[in-house]
Amino acid sequence: MDQEFLISLGSNLGSHAGNPATTLSLALKELSENGININAVSRLYSTTCFPAGAGPDYVNAAAVITTSMPPDRILIRLHDVEYAFGRERKQRWGMRSLDLDLLAQGQTVLPDQDVHAHWRRLDPESQRQSAPEQLILPHPRIQDRAFVLVPLCDVAADWRHPILQTTVAEMCAALPQSDLDGVVPL
Repeated sequence: MDQEFLISLGSNLGSHAGNPATTLSLALKELSENGININAVSRLYSTTCFPAGAGPDYVNAAAVITTSMPPDRILIRLHDVEYAFGRERKQRWGMRSLDLDLLAQGQTVLPDQDVHAHWRRLDPESQRQSAPEQLILPHPRIQDRAFVLVPLCDVAADWRHPILQTTVAEMCAALPQSDLDGVVPL
């Protein structure tokens, strides 16, 4: 049975396939040819590089997908597509040809609320230096990132975070205006 998932897409280097916008478009095509149904895609946005100064600005988008694959298998598929577009995992939060993040699966919390809380509450420096060894859903920093929430408002504004009990639209509205100003439709 197919389940609905939210994903984010980003690129600031482009790939062998073309510029960042072309790379995102072709990555979605690649996903759709490999067992993932693309139900909705946001507009493309130009976004300030995160963290600031880490490279050229990004092109970001969000999508609603459905598939019968379990979350861990989807994550592997996303990483396979990243690799096909030249993604190299050299540095956390570094420049990249393609970034595909699994954000959420309905109201599922993985692996559990305690682990989620630990990763959600980490200070920025700790986040930069360590990465979880297991899939965490919803993405533990979804509520902090305008470059994820603004595009997500296009396709899933009413999705409610299962722990924070706020919608995408509410999380987006709670961000500082300076963060929102860094996300501009292309």
